[in-house]
Amino acid sequence: MTTSIVLLSDTHLPKRAKDLPAGLWDDIDAADLVVHAGDWVDLATLDAVEARAARFVGVRGNNDGPEFDDRLPLVAHVDVEGLRFAVVHETGAATGRERRAAAAYPDVDVLVFGHSHIPWDTVAPGGLRLLNPGSPTDRRRQPDHTWMRCTASDGSLDVELVRLAPRSQGMPSS
Repeated sequence: MTTSIVLLSDTHLPKRAKDLPAGLWDDIDAADLVVHAGDWVDLATLDAVEARAARFVGVRGNNDGPEFDDRLPLVAHVDVEGLRFAVVHETGAATGRERRAAAAYPDVDVLVFGHSHIPWDTVAPGGLRLLNPGSPTDRRRQPDHTWMRCTASDGSLDVELVRLAPRSQGMPSS
């Protein structure tokens, strides 16, 4: 069996954009699983993603207020097609990230995280894969708004970074 997954983080609505990009909504509608690694900022976005996702896993981030406390955990776990995923918002500085993550999540195959708004796809010694989808709305110093499309099958994961130029969706140029 194959499971399609969308990874996103750091949506920061409505501060950084009025809505998610249309292409991301299309991906959310089509995916078997949607994973959000925190920093929603408003509950309306959480409600909309949950309503449209076939299956949803998410966490809260450092910019999510107390209204998120009863809705989302700080760490989430999900098993997909023989892969053990953990989802968190923040993993600390880039230097040493793989080592710290492998020590903190020894029984996980894939760690999805956010916070930096910088796309990240690395493998730690021991095999833990670390994925950060970036941000679809607040690219900071990155050239594009981003999220990830993944396909999980029989214990393997294929990942595609989706890049959206800021002007192509009427996004602010940050």
